Amino acid sequence: MIDYILVIFILFLFSLIISGIIIYVAAKMVGEEEGFSTALLAAFIGSIIYTLVYYLLTPNLGWLASIIGGIAWLLSLRGLYDIGWLKVLGIAIIVWFISAIISFILPTVVGPL
Repeated sequence: MIDYILVIFILFLFSLIISGIIIYVAAKMVGEEEGFSTALLAAFIGSIIYTLVYYLLTPNLGWLASIIGGIAWLLSLRGLYDIGWLKVLGIAIIVWFISAIISFILPTVVGPL
């Protein structure tokens, strides 16, 4: 049981760091000056918000949980970076695009199993 929890924790940290890097790159692309710690905090807050909303609205309203969780994450980005809605949407679109590319590449890095 402890091994399982340790694996889950390591995977969570790995995904948090990858998400933080993606948010950091996206924020830099729209001209923000905040550092990696802000991006890491945004990734952490985003995962907490999405998990809570998804938990509260699932099993019947998973699609609504995604929408509400996404809007809440945009609000947290806006607050953390102290930016307007256009920059928040720019960051979100860039994050979505980079995440799509990484989610396609990352599972295939080790080759077929």
